[in-house]
Amino acid sequence: MSYITLNTEKLAQNYDFLNHLFDRHEIEWAVVAKLLCGNEIFLKSLLSVIDTDICDSRLSNLKKIKELSPETKTVYIKPPAKRLAASIVKYADVSFNSEIETIKVLSEEAFKQDKIHRIVIMIEMGELREGIMADSLPDFYAEVLKFPNIEVSGIGTNLKCLNGILPDREKLNRLVNYRRNTEKIFKKKIPYISAGSSVTIPLISKGKVPDGINHFRVGESLFFGTDVFNDTYIKGMHKDVFTLTAEVIEMIEKPMVPTGRVGKNLTGESPEYDEKDRDKTSVRAIVDLGVLDIDVKQVYPLSEGIEVLGASSDMMILNITDDKKHLKVGDEINFGVSYLAVLRAMNSDYVDKKVVNSLKMKKKSEKAEV
Repeated sequence: MSYITLNTEKLAQNYDFLNHLFDRHEIEWAVVAKLLCGNEIFLKSLLSVIDTDICDSRLSNLKKIKELSPETKTVYIKPPAKRLAASIVKYADVSFNSEIETIKVLSEEAFKQDKIHRIVIMIEMGELREGIMADSLPDFYAEVLKFPNIEVSGIGTNLKCLNGILPDREKLNRLVNYRRNTEKIFKKKIPYISAGSSVTIPLISKGKVPDGINHFRVGESLFFGTDVFNDTYIKGMHKDVFTLTAEVIEMIEKPMVPTGRVGKNLTGESPEYDEKDRDKTSVRAIVDLGVLDIDVKQVYPLSEGIEVLGASSDMMILNITDDKKHLKVGDEINFGVSYLAVLRAMNSDYVDKKVVNSLKMKKKSEKAEV
């Protein structure tokens, strides 16, 4: 059976790298853990490393985090469904909001549970995902202040995830001004602007993040060391926290070009082949991994001389003609993975999850909540 491995030591080093970066610039941050899909083994590994709040967009994942570490502060990072209000208040210390009617229901539930539920008001900044229009912020904020057991801990925004809109100093400065103007009108402090994410990290060292932007939510750069803004990697960070491993279940020399009438394959494509390869052969290996488990375009062999040719539902085909390790049936092949590849694998019950270089659980320090 194929499996995905999380290297806790490399994850810890990436975490420390980011923690020092944010500390130097007086920025607080939270880990976005939705990639782990609530997997208990991997969440325990993460909790052994971090000393920050955890963000997720799935309520069941936040529930699992609270079961494993009740003292960890949890943040629900999408507008809540009204029907989930009771559970949101129970399992999320903070939620991101953009609808007054939903906040009203959260207020009612927080009152019932004798809790103060904190919210971040999301503002639309060009990405056209969640968020109120900026010119409606004063009226929106005035309505929120009427609700008991609700506390506004910040304003925030999302960029890059839907339409690829990148952050810049001008957008971030506007957010700082929105907070300043709202505080001036209502004579009330708004502690945080949660406007940073993995894509914003490269702007810090360039001095393009205004002082008022004091909270980041980071997932991809932590787990993959990626410079999302420039589509590259951050020097000093590990890009191989995760490794995907599959076993060779067949290895036979076969023709390079299939024979017969070509229709559409499993993914709806009609592969094309170079006729000059008609008389050539290649050594092909099949591994126990397929499109049910991963996106073939999002994985890459870590050994030289291996090429991914394609996949069906539960088998991936490799060209190993130039393999230098002399692979045989029963051997394992390791693959590097992208964010989307890990996300798909984490959602597959057919891919085992393993942890290496485990660490002891960190004791949480007292930190301000978002």
